[in-house]
Amino acid sequence: MSPSLVASLVAVLPSVGSGAAGGPLAAATLCGCALGLCSGLLPGLHANNLAVLLLAAAPRLGLAPLPLGCAMLAAGVVHTFLDVVPSLALGVPDAAMAASALPGHELVLGGRGREALRLSAVGSGAALLVAVPVAVPLTAVAADLYPRLRPHLPLVLGAVVVLAIATETTWRRRAAGAAAFCLAAGLGAATPETTPTAPVAAGGTLTPLFAGLFGAPVLLDALDGGGVPPQADARLALSPRSLGVAAAAGTGAGAAVGYLPGVSAGVASVVALPFTRGESPAREYVVATSGANTATAAFALFAFVVLGTPRSGVLVAMSDAGVPRRLPTLLAATAVAGVVGVAGVFWLGDAAFRVARWVPQRTLVCVVLVGVVGLSVAFAGVTGLVAFAAATAVGFLPPRFGCRRVHLMGVLLGPLVFGV
Repeated sequence: MSPSLVASLVAVLPSVGSGAAGGPLAAATLCGCALGLCSGLLPGLHANNLAVLLLAAAPRLGLAPLPLGCAMLAAGVVHTFLDVVPSLALGVPDAAMAASALPGHELVLGGRGREALRLSAVGSGAALLVAVPVAVPLTAVAADLYPRLRPHLPLVLGAVVVLAIATETTWRRRAAGAAAFCLAAGLGAATPETTPTAPVAAGGTLTPLFAGLFGAPVLLDALDGGGVPPQADARLALSPRSLGVAAAAGTGAGAAVGYLPGVSAGVASVVALPFTRGESPAREYVVATSGANTATAAFALFAFVVLGTPRSGVLVAMSDAGVPRRLPTLLAATAVAGVVGVAGVFWLGDAAFRVARWVPQRTLVCVVLVGVVGLSVAFAGVTGLVAFAAATAVGFLPPRFGCRRVHLMGVLLGPLVFGV
């Protein structure tokens, strides 16, 4: 391990608060936060798409690389906080399906949706607070290990896939998970990354693929749902100890996968699963998965700055924009985004539940579905529409066979594992 690398990373921490003091940097960070609030609340729209749009618009907006990077990064971090809101408010199944619902949906069906929102915000916020100091020594270790692992990366990623499948509880579910992975990997390998005829060059075919794999099946299942039931108070019914263990599990899982390409926060959630079976598994699951989502983004930032390896669409866009890898400034933008993300979940999450109760479930879901299809066409043209339809068919496999949707991340991991 390089002592100079460790020293440079440690020296960063005291200056986090002063990195974004400049007016343009602060303004860009806040604009990025606003964009992250929008992308987090709109299913099918991801901060990756916004980062590509910002990259294309930067010359006309007169944005220098560093403010542009702060905006992109802030949008990405806020998105990791807010994306739980539509998941809970829109993807609520009928009460008869409660046994097969995700833990967050179980809480919503039991009238504890407001609590679930706050559990998610606490998990993400705690993960961000812990991830930054932990990432300092961990990134130094990764800087030494990564060159040795890189030639064997397909094997490492393959081991991650096997772990995710092995943690399913029955052989039937493991078989379904393996089938879902292979089908998603086939989609990823067969679909071109970009379509030159797309109306908007922002995100390519990954947008319709992800919307079909992870979004459309949930929305279609929710068409016949009973909507959001009345929600009780927001009091947290989880002890501080269990809350801390779940948040730590999510952070640790994010650290385990945050330096690997193609590995999502969903895989990190699988790593955290053994630690969410204590006092209240559903509540601990929400905390751990939200923490893993945000922690993965934080560790990926360190991998980008120190190792020069972008691990997400946002960081790829930052690399393409030539954003200087100034960790104090980027960490300051991340800290501001974390505060905005927590506040956004509290205020906008409750508002989303009110809207979901006021608008008929079928109408709300249909409007969102039309929006998701529109985004798929806008970002990838006719190819996007075909990819969306095929991905939606594959996306129905996990819930029908009771396995986790994380295996659908084969759309990214598969081509890396098999070298396609």
